[in-house]
Amino acid sequence: MARVNPTCYRPHTTRTGIGTTITSRISRTAATAILLAGTMLGMVPSAMAQTPDFGDDSSEWARDGECDDMRFIGPGMASVLNDEDRGHDATDCRVAFEQKRVTMRSEALQQRVVEARRIAWGDDEGAFANDGECDDMRFEGEAMTTTVLRVEDVQHDASDCRNAYQDGLIALRQ
Repeated sequence: MARVNPTCYRPHTTRTGIGTTITSRISRTAATAILLAGTMLGMVPSAMAQTPDFGDDSSEWARDGECDDMRFIGPGMASVLNDEDRGHDATDCRVAFEQKRVTMRSEALQQRVVEARRIAWGDDEGAFANDGECDDMRFEGEAMTTTVLRVEDVQHDASDCRNAYQDGLIALRQ
């Protein structure tokens, strides 16, 4: 009799209907979770399912190892994005997409990248700059620091705040 390693065992089933087993319910639940997670990150279902048209490499910043196309989002992105680079950094964006370091942004998040140009971001000279949290009290949202906000940090955490704003994680206070 063959031994089954309990850490590797996966029951295979093709039953449907009333006899649906837990494994198929788990698959449906996992698929739903993936779809919801993508939607929460600003990705549209069609963008998650298909390979995008990457365009060409005519950007000044093409082939520099960072995706400069604002249609994408993720850790493989450049920190400053320009509208004129949309569809013109194909190699960098394709590599990052294939490595799962970028995914497609929704139209709404692409619009936030454009809107971000209207904000005076300042510099990264603050005591807590480049720590992955926005420390500028002009903003609010889930990517804000949990520590006390200081007047001295206004316009001195540009990269963290700009990235969080473009990703839809913070907004200007009303």
